[in-house]
Amino acid sequence: MYNDNTFLAKLKSFSIFAMIPLLVFFAVVGIPFIFGLMMTFTDWTGFGQTINFTGLENYRVAFSDPDFWNSLKLTFKYVVYSVIITNVLAFTLALIVTSKIKAKNFFRAGFFTPNLIGGVILGFIWQFVFSRILIHAGEFMQIPFLSESWLVDPNKAFWALVIVGVWKNSGYMMLIYIAGLMGLPKSVMEAASIDGAGGLQKLLKIKLPLMIPSFTISLFLTLQRSFMVFDINISLTNGGPFKMTELITLHIYNDAFLSQNFGSGQAKAFILFVIVAVIAVSQVSIMKKMEVEA
Repeated sequence: MYNDNTFLAKLKSFSIFAMIPLLVFFAVVGIPFIFGLMMTFTDWTGFGQTINFTGLENYRVAFSDPDFWNSLKLTFKYVVYSVIITNVLAFTLALIVTSKIKAKNFFRAGFFTPNLIGGVILGFIWQFVFSRILIHAGEFMQIPFLSESWLVDPNKAFWALVIVGVWKNSGYMMLIYIAGLMGLPKSVMEAASIDGAGGLQKLLKIKLPLMIPSFTISLFLTLQRSFMVFDINISLTNGGPFKMTELITLHIYNDAFLSQNFGSGQAKAFILFVIVAVIAVSQVSIMKKMEVEA
């Protein structure tokens, strides 16, 4: 029978183990989010003490800004390429390092290492690669495609962003796929071998369906990271040339802090939050329905 002592015991346990993390989360995430949402209805520039209520004016400005839509369109393009290439490469690497090759741990560590490098540092490293190393290599081997910096051409600069993003994230996603592959039931794999299933049949008919939970996590993380990429964008191209590689987070930063349009910048940030939340929840819901039991 449920009594007050049981309730108090559960409340005490909750307070000890969950209350402090919840308070920290609310202080670090909840309060700034609420404050930022309130600022979308004001004309505050980020400086000064005068704050006037403007209603939905900042959202009107955001939706009527062509640069905002151009950055959002470019971001969607970046997300599509980044998510597909990252997950295909990460899954391929996971298959390789879980096979019977030598020095598997060495390769795992090597593929994961780029994820340990900070995005800003990573951007400056690859900026040197695209602006110096590839140019010298292209001139030496007489390859016109590599003989000029990728960062001065809008199309090449976009693909430079994709390459660096994939290079950074694929190692982390590889670990998720490795965990999924290592967790596959050995009895199922052995039964498939006894029935004469080949490597490709095992991959398509057994591994991929049972790996759906790993795909769900990896796709969710890749989507989130791709939409929110900022450090690589600002350090590698800084939106150039001519704002042709300005992704949405960099556009919001420039609008809010450099142009001091804090209200419209916050409104754009909240619009981006809603878009990412809807896409992420839809992706997880769809993938959950595709999961199968071993």
